[in-house]
Amino acid sequence: MALAESWHVRSRSRECAATQRAFTDGETIVTALFPDPESSGYVRRDYCVEAWKNLPDDADKPFSFWKTTFSAPTSNESKDTVEKLSAEEILVRLVQEDEDHTENTRYILAVMLERQKILRETDSQRTPNGILRVYEHRKTSEIYLIRDPDIPLSEVESVQNEVFILLENNGRTPEPVLPEPILPEPDPSDPSDPSDTPATSDSEDLVPDSQEQTEEE
Repeated sequence: MALAESWHVRSRSRECAATQRAFTDGETIVTALFPDPESSGYVRRDYCVEAWKNLPDDADKPFSFWKTTFSAPTSNESKDTVEKLSAEEILVRLVQEDEDHTENTRYILAVMLERQKILRETDSQRTPNGILRVYEHRKTSEIYLIRDPDIPLSEVESVQNEVFILLENNGRTPEPVLPEPILPEPDPSDPSDPSDTPATSDSEDLVPDSQEQTEEE
């Protein structure tokens, strides 16, 4: 069963979770993750700095929180017309599918995107299932919770090769190409080989009556 901790958390809100005031472009806000009582995952809430400071003492305790900058969405943002999926799109799909066997690949992709300045790690927390790293998309502020699988050094190269194959095949592992079966060459010394059996006709099985009588005499 896949870990719910690796679920993709929704993108940022456009208003404060406490005051419902709309954020302004460039405003510093606080993003917080809280355990979701309705599931085994997490829920995101965004606050203006003032509201965050004035939260009551008995308010829910966040799992993780950090400051970020709100960027107002624009309608004329350029769209990527390239059909081939990027590393970011592959990571999004793998996180949404949340399959156990892609856990290492997700982590490598997240590290790759962090080095490309697309994601930034905002926090890391130790959980019963290991270290959970919180990544935020620098442009959209979407959050990804990625478990650090602590990949052994001996396996890093194979995981990197798996990521390379995904990038080259639009995010899918290609089906293995099975070689065509090679039929064995007929063995001329094999008596069971039908190719060595001389062809017979029905006429050879028939013996003339006159010949049978001669042989009996």
